[in-house]
Amino acid sequence: MDFGSLFIGAAVLIFILAFIIRCFRIVPQAHIFVVERLGSFHAEWETGMHILVPFIDRIAGKVSLKEKVVDFKPQPVITKDNVTMQIDTVVFYQVTDAKQYIYGVERPLAAIENLSATTLRNIIGEMELDSTLTSRDVINTKITAILDQATDRWGIKVNRVELKNILPPREIQDAMEKQMKAERERREKILQAEGDKKSQILVAEGEKESQILRAQAKKESQILEAEAQKQAMVLRADAVREQKILEATGEAKAIEMVQQALADSLVKLNLANPNERVLQLKSLEAFAKAADGKATKIIIPSEIQGMAGLAAGLKGIIENDAPKQ
Repeated sequence: MDFGSLFIGAAVLIFILAFIIRCFRIVPQAHIFVVERLGSFHAEWETGMHILVPFIDRIAGKVSLKEKVVDFKPQPVITKDNVTMQIDTVVFYQVTDAKQYIYGVERPLAAIENLSATTLRNIIGEMELDSTLTSRDVINTKITAILDQATDRWGIKVNRVELKNILPPREIQDAMEKQMKAERERREKILQAEGDKKSQILVAEGEKESQILRAQAKKESQILEAEAQKQAMVLRADAVREQKILEATGEAKAIEMVQQALADSLVKLNLANPNERVLQLKSLEAFAKAADGKATKIIIPSEIQGMAGLAAGLKGIIENDAPKQ
């Protein structure tokens, strides 16, 4: 066998091996292959290895089940108050039925783009400019629900639609900028006025609290002064009372001592057994003391009247005894 025959045989073998290898197909993760047999739908191959029958089976489409993001170009829309704006949308969608996705619509992305544009025009046409600019969430929710329902028969689920940019005409933007500037200036003035008001209120409250504190301090000072005076008066009264008590105690002790001395003298007098003349003399001494008082009338007992003679007798005795001495 010559070299040419070997080369042809090797080429044929390589072709057969390649052909056989081509019959084995591997479907990657998160993908589905739609297979046709003799021109009609046959099966949906999921992740794994599959065998493709040569000349009979054909892969009609390879569908990814991952969520996709499509950014559509800006679309001109007209609001209810006849303002033309440019709005571009971002659509997040995912294929849920590979067969419907392959056979349901010819160009799925173009269909979604046109459907989102018409839906957006319908929604914005019912709204005015101000509500359009402040109602992004409402518009997103409405357009998502409408697109999801419309694309369901295509095997597509629209998860979310977002308005990326809303561009009103230039003159509208200028007017809005002026309005925003005026609004910011108004808020600045309001904030400044509120700040001045709060400052004045704080100053007034501080002055009020200061006056209250001064009044309380004065009141407490007067209370303390009155308490001090009261305590001083109490102390003086206690001192006077104690002084009187001491004086009364001294007088009582003096009287007690006098009485005790008198009692002792009487005891001694009784022990001395005095005679009648001594007793009469003591009575005269007591009467003399009584006569020294301030009383204007003195009642003299009958016993003392008899003592006058006794006094004259004593005087004579004393006179008689004097020359003898």
